[in-house]
Parts: sequence; structure tokens; C-alpha cells
Amino acid sequence: MDLTFSPPLHKQRHQFVVDFVKRNKPKKVVDLGCGECTLLKMLKFHHEIELLVGVDVNGAKVKKRMHGLAPISTDYLEPSYDQLCVELYQGSVTQKDARFKGFDLVTSIELIEHLTPADVELFSEVVFGYMTPKMVIISTPNSEFNIFMPGVSCYRHSDHKFEWTRAEFRSWAMKVCLDYGYEVEFTGVGKAPQGQQEAVGFCTQIGVFYQLGGRDCCKTLLVNDAEDLFPYTLLYKVNYPSLCDNNILRRVLVSEVLYGAEKLKNRWMEEQADGICDAVALCQTEGGACAEEMKDLMEWSGASDSAEKQGSCTSCRIVAVPLDVLWSCCPKVSVLSGSLGNLKHLLMDEPNIKLSQDSSAVLINHWEQDQEEKEDYYNLDDSGYPEASLHSHSAEQEEDWEEND
Repeated sequence: MDLTFSPPLHKQRHQFVVDFVKRNKPKKVVDLGCGECTLLKMLKFHHEIELLVGVDVNGAKVKKRMHGLAPISTDYLEPSYDQLCVELYQGSVTQKDARFKGFDLVTSIELIEHLTPADVELFSEVVFGYMTPKMVIISTPNSEFNIFMPGVSCYRHSDHKFEWTRAEFRSWAMKVCLDYGYEVEFTGVGKAPQGQQEAVGFCTQIGVFYQLGGRDCCKTLLVNDAEDLFPYTLLYKVNYPSLCDNNILRRVLVSEVLYGAEKLKNRWMEEQADGICDAVALCQTEGGACAEEMKDLMEWSGASDSAEKQGSCTSCRIVAVPLDVLWSCCPKVSVLSGSLGNLKHLLMDEPNIKLSQDSSAVLINHWEQDQEEKEDYYNLDDSGYPEASLHSHSAEQEEDWEEND
């Protein structure tokens, strides 16, 4: 029988883990036998995970794809309060490494069948007796299903040391539960042809193990911390940018303050230029909440040192945007800083922010050209060259767009 799965079987296995993570929200997850990190790349988008770890005996395979777990540009441009650290190791699941203790979830997807019977015993001791995770997901081929797989005479892969029937998998799992204080649920992915499911089960059988509360009767391996070993080799580690990092929080806050202050200043200057001084009318476009506070915007005119360097025709006007106005008008600023007092504290020693003498307002420069220079600029040539240049540029753009179409 030519049996195919949709989605492909490997995707169904990974999706099973993803769905489990969505429901149970583990914070620390390790994938044993992570290979090319395909499952890890899916899990990194789940914000409940704070530590995501992979280990594989084949370091070259891990290195080949590990940079796909790096943060992307939007992670730096728009960091959140989520925290994520990704670590990748080269090592054997038959060895104990103290860094792998106490995880919320351990996954072992299509790994155990690659171990010798002796190594399976060590695997059980390491995972359930030493690492003692709260939850474990183990998947392995169901040999009873092989009758539906053409070309499979013995095992599905040349490196498989065994393939269990459902009864053999259940026997091993129940012994693990008895020895180390777990309970297990059996399920799988890859359904059998119609009418055959009960007879042969799933193509991939899955055991989901949950740690029991009391472990006095089980063979948990108690190892003195002084004897802890770290045999695994760290291949890759990256911390995703997070607003929980005070330096990143300050950088994002400064960016939002400058953006918000510049926006408020420009709107206020426009109203001043039009001779409209109604603060309420101005703030209606900003949401209305900061209408009264906008009356406190102040302005100083005069040439500064920078203005003198740029020439006598340029003047610098300084607009003071009160911090309480920013707080009321810019939701991101209020969320990031937490309180008005904290906002002032975070901006006090920030070199990119200029505060008023009493630290109650952000000072923003507004550069202006004298009216005479403006008139000279707009009347450079009676021939209308600037206008012709503009139309020419637009025509060239239209030609490019037509070519692209």
C-alpha cells in the first residue's frame, strides 16, 4: 500500500510538540537530538518560553543551521518584555550535564530508536533520574505500522537499533514511571488506513510523561553539586533583546521620547505659525487627554552657537515639551517608564536628551530660515527650473513604474 501523510509525518510530530507547549506553557524547554534545529525554530516564537536549549551528538549538523535561531531585525527594533535565551550544545544524551537539570519540558523526537539497549538504560537514568523535568515527550516509530510502508523489510532507517511495538513501548514507559516517579499518556501521529487504526495504532507512537508530586520511592539520582560535571560543549548562545534589560529599555524609551516630543513640537509650531493658540484644538488630534497640559508648552527664540555656525540667516528656536505632557500624550512613553517620576529618573543622565534646568521638560531645537532667505530660495530662477525639475523627476518615475508593471 502506498501510504502518504498530509501534513508530512515529521511536521505532524513537531506540531504535536508546538500544540503541547501552547497548552502547558513551559518556561524552560530542551530538545534532545535537536539535529538541524527545526523544532527549536518553531518553538522560539512562543513567548512563554524563556530558555530554549538543544543538544545533539552531531555538532556539525547543529552548526549548519544554528544561526537560524538568531534574533531578526524586528526583535531589535521592537523589543518586548519577553525574555528568551537560546543555547545549543554538542553532547550525548547518555551523559549527565548539570546545566540540564530542572527543565519544565524535555522533548525526544525520534531519538531513542537510534540508541543501543544499554544506552536506552542510560538515557532513562539521565532524563528521568538526573534531569528530573516536569514533563517529557518521547516519540518513536511503531513497528506494527511498518506493514503499510513499502520497502521497509526490517527498520525504517539504517541507523535504527530497534523499533518497538506498542506493547514494548508501553512496557518500557511504565517501568520508567515506576522507577522515577512519573505517569504517562500514550498517543501518536500518522493515522492508519480506514478501519485499521485499532489494529495497528499510529505510525509514530508518543508517550507524554508527567512528574508526580511525591518521589520518595523512586530512583532519583541524587548527585552532590560539587560532583556536577559539564561534559557538553556549548556551540551557540544568544539572548534576545528584551525590555527587561534596563539598557534596552532606556534606548527604546529615549527613542519614543524624542519621537513624541518632536511630534508635539511640530504640531505646536504649526498652530503658532497659523496664529492659533487654542491648546484644546491642538490636542484633539493627539487624543484629547493632554489638552490642558499642552498650554504649558513654552518657547524661547534666539541664535545659539550652532545657529551662528550655520550662518546669520538661520535661527534656532527652543521648544520645551513638559514631561507630564509627554506622559499624557504618548502612551508608549507612559507604558515604558511606568511612572512620571521614573520617566524623569531614566532621562536624567541620558546624553541624547536635553532637559530643562528643573528637569521638568524636554528641550527640542527648531531651526528656521529667515523670511528673506526663504523668498530667495523659492525665487532662484524665473525660468521655473525647480518646478521643471520636479515634473521631470515624476515623469522618470512614471516610466520606471510602467517598465516594472
